[in-house]
Amino acid sequence: MSKVIQNSLIAFIMATSVTALFYQSNINFVKVEIFHIPILFIAILVLSLFIAEDVRDSFKKVLWFEKREDKRPIWQVGIGMIFYFTQIGFVEVFARGLMQYDLGGMPMYVIIPFLNAFLLTVIFEEIFYKEEKNNVHAVKFKNKIK
Repeated sequence: MSKVIQNSLIAFIMATSVTALFYQSNINFVKVEIFHIPILFIAILVLSLFIAEDVRDSFKKVLWFEKREDKRPIWQVGIGMIFYFTQIGFVEVFARGLMQYDLGGMPMYVIIPFLNAFLLTVIFEEIFYKEEKNNVHAVKFKNKIK
């Protein structure tokens, strides 16, 4: 289930990135929408669903995920990144009106997703992360009675 969620979110990120990039152009057919959802987004999302698993595996190879002794930190960073860019992509495509607000010069649509991604990563980790038994180190306490 975790892989399905991750792959879906990665496909969403790819689709929103391409849609946001082309939506600001002067090409009119890119701006065609159905129920306020750009047709370009739907097409790219369908195509992205097929390659999302390969993209995720490529990142794991580049970051040497399988060779790491402790996989948890890089797993957390990867999941956090997926949640962060999903929220940024959502704002850029579906809620462009929220892009105008800022906090001392820093756009709010960049700050709020960072905080949300942290919380979502913790929740996602509690639900899906399985710690391997060979990475858990037993701690022995000595009984010091005088």
